[in-house]
Amino acid sequence: MSDAAIDGKATVRYMRGALYGLAAVSIWSGWIVVARLGLRTSLTPWDIAALRFGVAGILLLPYVLVKGLAIERLGGVGLAAIVFGGAAPVLLANSGLLFASAAHAGALFPGVMPLMVALLAAAFLRESFTKTKIIGFMLILPGVFGIVWSSSGSIGSSVNVGDLLFLGSGLAWAFYTIAMRRARLGGLHAAAISAVGAMLLYLPVFAVTTGITLAAAPWSDIVLQGFVQGVLTAIISLLLYGRAVGILGASSGAAFAALCPAMTAVLGIPILGEVPNTTEWIAIITISAGVYVVSGGPLPRWRSRSAASMDH
Repeated sequence: MSDAAIDGKATVRYMRGALYGLAAVSIWSGWIVVARLGLRTSLTPWDIAALRFGVAGILLLPYVLVKGLAIERLGGVGLAAIVFGGAAPVLLANSGLLFASAAHAGALFPGVMPLMVALLAAAFLRESFTKTKIIGFMLILPGVFGIVWSSSGSIGSSVNVGDLLFLGSGLAWAFYTIAMRRARLGGLHAAAISAVGAMLLYLPVFAVTTGITLAAAPWSDIVLQGFVQGVLTAIISLLLYGRAVGILGASSGAAFAALCPAMTAVLGIPILGEVPNTTEWIAIITISAGVYVVSGGPLPRWRSRSAASMDH
């Protein structure tokens, strides 16, 4: 097979994975903004988590009953990583939004998560940490922290509590990604196990503690959060994310999550009335370029072209 044919096949494969990754990230960006809106009304982080786990768990329970928990493939540790790795980010990120803005959430949760996945993938999956990925992360990280800096983050303030919660969310999600990839578990299957497990563990505790607040919330808020959190984010986005990881690999598929700061900032213009400043726009462009490189986007083959020109 010629080099051109191989390159063409690789490009098509990348485009397929990229479309899945971009679709998932679009939903995640919307989730952050909608969650922020929900916290401005009568809902609490615990209410939003209950809606997400409850709606997704009920919808996916039949799937788990048919497919099982895949313990033979995941093992006990892997099963815990799927359940808690998929559930913990919801609680941590929603709590973090009480202290910090949506821009911080987009930057420090999904923005930094690809780096965490790449490091864990190198340790547990033996995925190579190539020079290309290093260059990509060198573009992503300054952009991420540029958004945080421009959002008036300061050391020693309550904002840092939210920032730490967002970083914890990213780490938990990284373990979810590694467990799913290592067990070669489909995106829907992993999402189903995580949702049902979280529902069974969380809802009983929620019902006897703070459940009364959700009962008093407006139906419009409940329906909006239930659909965005329980259907789009907990099911559709995880299915799309699983496909991206399956096609591109753990670290490359996860790299698309770093687009969340950019997309969250863009969505914040019409929904939250937050217009990115010059620093944020520069960060958005830098992050986008870094994601393209880390995720395996086709790059010019300078050496091959040079060699070809010398042959002629």
